[in-house]
Parts: sequence; structure tokens; C-alpha cells
Amino acid sequence: MAKITFKSYNQNDNLLLPPCLGDYLPENHKARVVSAIIDRLDITEIERTYKGGGTSGYHPRMLLKVVVYSYLNNVYSGRKMEQLLVENIAYMWLSGMQTPDYNTINLFRSKRLAGCFDDLFTQVVVLLNEEGFVSLDVQYIDGTKIESAANKYTFVWKGSVEKNKAKLEGKVKAVLEKAEQALELEMSEGETEMSAEEVERRADKILNKMDEMGISDKKMRKAVEKVKDENVPKMREHEDKLQTLGERNSYSKTDTDATFMHMKEDAMNNGQTKPGYNVQIATENQFITNYGIFWRPADQGTLIPFLDSFEARYGRQSKEVCADSGYGSEQNYEHMFGNDILPYVKYNMFHAEDKKKRRENPFLVQNLYYNATDDYFVCPMGQHMEHVGDAVLVSDLGYKYTVSRYRTRSCRGCPMRGMCHKSDADYRTIDVNHKNNAYRRKAKELLTSERGLHHRSNRPIEPEAVFGDIKYNHGFKRFHLKSNKKVKIEFGLVAMAHNIRKYITLTNLQNAKKRMKRTPKYASEA
Repeated sequence: MAKITFKSYNQNDNLLLPPCLGDYLPENHKARVVSAIIDRLDITEIERTYKGGGTSGYHPRMLLKVVVYSYLNNVYSGRKMEQLLVENIAYMWLSGMQTPDYNTINLFRSKRLAGCFDDLFTQVVVLLNEEGFVSLDVQYIDGTKIESAANKYTFVWKGSVEKNKAKLEGKVKAVLEKAEQALELEMSEGETEMSAEEVERRADKILNKMDEMGISDKKMRKAVEKVKDENVPKMREHEDKLQTLGERNSYSKTDTDATFMHMKEDAMNNGQTKPGYNVQIATENQFITNYGIFWRPADQGTLIPFLDSFEARYGRQSKEVCADSGYGSEQNYEHMFGNDILPYVKYNMFHAEDKKKRRENPFLVQNLYYNATDDYFVCPMGQHMEHVGDAVLVSDLGYKYTVSRYRTRSCRGCPMRGMCHKSDADYRTIDVNHKNNAYRRKAKELLTSERGLHHRSNRPIEPEAVFGDIKYNHGFKRFHLKSNKKVKIEFGLVAMAHNIRKYITLTNLQNAKKRMKRTPKYASEA
């Protein structure tokens, strides 16, 4: 039997020359790519957040490399980053063997990067543009809801606050008016809503008057003192909540910037709302070129500020925008056409209106004949529907739009009346938004063109695939920081990590193809 031998094994063996950590990382290791990209960035804005004096601090470039590399590897916890800095060779190499603790890492991520990270993200995309990976001429836009780090049971609803506030004001008003009437004090007339300051002033006035007149009505005094000591602070609390809510209908007490929304990830499958943010991204070749954090659950109201942020980021606007029907509104079309942006954006009836059932229904407004010269519609029985007036309406977003109203003279005795309309009136009335219809016709021309078909086939594999990769392949389904400002930094880190990860994949693929071209096919060619 052959003799068994083993290699020498001594954990405490000293080396003559200390090893270099870089020797243990391959030349194409992703830590080297992260380091190379961040070395090319201008971090002057971060450096300006530091004050001179005191002990030396960790270099912001080193901390940025560690944080970005962590997000690249699905590590989102500061404590986990601290642990990896003493256990993982790639982290040791990136940090130069320095070991900042999790407090330093979290402070850098949430405070130092505030107001600076947008510029760093933009610089990375500009590098991608210079290398030909993105053109910035087209945006594929979509949104998703991501849950906040807030407690999902600490909710504040606007309707509930307003109801309780009105109820409390009614009780307070009754107490004050009764006391003022008894003391023959001047009463406030016509006040439908009272502020906490006004209530406190009136309560003090009543109590002072009672002291001056020597009135010892214990019941009245107790009721007025309760208004001042208990009800006034509660009124201030309601006012503060309404101020925090603003235009929103809800927020979380543990993250006041988070709004309660329906999430796709519904474990209970009961439609429960959770505190979260509406995250919007623009992609090109599956690289994220822009991102934004919004409180509005619906996508329609986010498009214009999102497009404005793209222009502010790069100093120019893209030529084309592609998005789903959630963004197709008159206001959004007006903005895009007015700014020379080609909107390959569907509207809510884009597919339905071409179905046979709707296309061949002669009673639908879209199928009625319209005489643009004399401004009238013709009903299926040939009766003119005359223009009887216009109405200016306002959307939830504050956008004013005009609706024209048309009406038949009389539908009495018409054999088709039951199929035409269900109104009890003897005439049919229709409302038509001509401006919106014109925008829809233009959008349809674009969407059904060769270029439009190309964008429509690309859209599902652009932002939707990116969100799927971020959420399900890399496990980012919930924010770890709180407040809009910090959440924006965190998703920016996710977006930058995604872009670098994609860059590494494509450059490795390009290098492999180059090697294959240089390798001879047959041994005889060697």
C-alpha cells in the first residue's frame, strides 16, 4: 500500500514576506471594477461636508466603495458591512485593511451622501454614455411600490383626523359659547373652523372674566379649564397631523414621509395597505438612467416631475418616452408634445377600442360621426347632436381641461333609444374632450408605427425586467432607511449597483467575444 502524505499545515506559521491582498483577487473581479469606476468620480461635494480639525476621518472614497460594493452583493445592513470588513478579502482590499464600524458606515450613507449622491449617480451614467452603453435619447419609464421600514400598524388617515377634529371643535365650540353667553361676552360670529390658538385665547378670556366678576360656577370653570388643558393640545395634535399629511391621505407615525399603498407583495392576499413609496425609474438597455421617489400611489401624477428631473440631471431631455397606459393623460401628453418629446405612451382604452365589440358598436361616442366644420355629432338614427355648451373641469392634480357637451333635440319615439342610452330624459347628452382625443390620435399613430411597435416590444423587458431583477434576484423589497431624503439615497445606491453589475456582465461578455475571435478554430491554424 502506497504511503499517504499531506501538505504541511500550520496555522501559526509566519511568512517571510507579508502577502498582498490584491494577489488574491482576479484581475476581472467585480471589486476591482467598483474601485476603478469610483476612482473616476468627482467626490468634491462629499468632501465639503467634512469639517477640519480633530482626529483624521475615514476617506469618503473608501467608504463609498465599500457601500456600493455591498449593495452590489445584496448586503444592505451596516452591521453586516462592518463584519465583512474583517472577514472578506474583497472588502479588506477595498478598504485598505481599515475597519470603520457600522455607525460610521450608516452615518456616511444617510448623512454624508445626502444632497451629493444624485451627482455621483449621474457621473456613472455619463461614463456609461461615453462608453456607448446608453444614448440618453430614450426613456422606458415605469414605477413600483416598495415598502417603507416603518411599522405598518402606525398609520394616520386624513379622513379619520378630519372627522375627529370636527367632532372636537363642535364640543369645544358649544362649551365656549355657553360660557360667553352666561358672562355676556362678545361671541365670535360665523366661525366654521377654529384654531387651537383662538380656542386658547377665548378660554383665557372667559376664565379671567370669571375671576374679575368673582363668579364661582365650578361646573363652568371645570368645563372651560378642560377645554384649555386637554382639548387645546388635542386640537394642536390634529393640526400638526393635517400639516404633515398635506395632499396625502395617510402617513406612518414611524416614517412620516411614507404613504399607505397597496403592494404587489401581499403575503396575506387581502389587499392590505402598507407604508411605502412609489419608485419611478427610466431605463435604456436595462441600465437605470433616472430614478425618483414619490408619495402618489398612481403613476399618472409622477411623469412630469420625473421628466423634469431627467432634464435637470443631464442638461437635456430625451427625444422619446415609452410608458404604459398608467401615464396616458391629457396633461402628460400636452407636456410631452409641448416639449418636443415623442410620447410612445398608451392611454387607458388603447387596446380595448380596437376590439370588435367596441369597434362595431354604433352607439359609442367614439363611433358617432362628427362634423368638425359645423361642430355637431350624428346619432345612429341620423339626428344631429348640437353643441350646447362647454365646462371647465379640474383634475385631482389641479389640471384644468375643457369638456364640450352635445345633445339631441328629442329621442321620443326612437326605436333604438333603449340601446342608445338609459337616461330618463327625452334626449341623449354626451361629453367630449376634443383636445384629449386629438392627443390620443397622435399617440396612436406613434404607437402603431414601426418605431412604436419596436418600443412596445421592448418596454416589458426594460423597466419591468429591472424591477424584477432588483426585487427578486437581489432581494430588495423593503427600504432599510426612513424619510424621503434617505430613501432616495438608498434606492440611488441600489440603482448604481445595478448599473455596475450590468456593466460588468456586458464587458465580460464583450471580452469573451474578443478572445474567441483571437482563438484559431482549428489546431492546424495555431
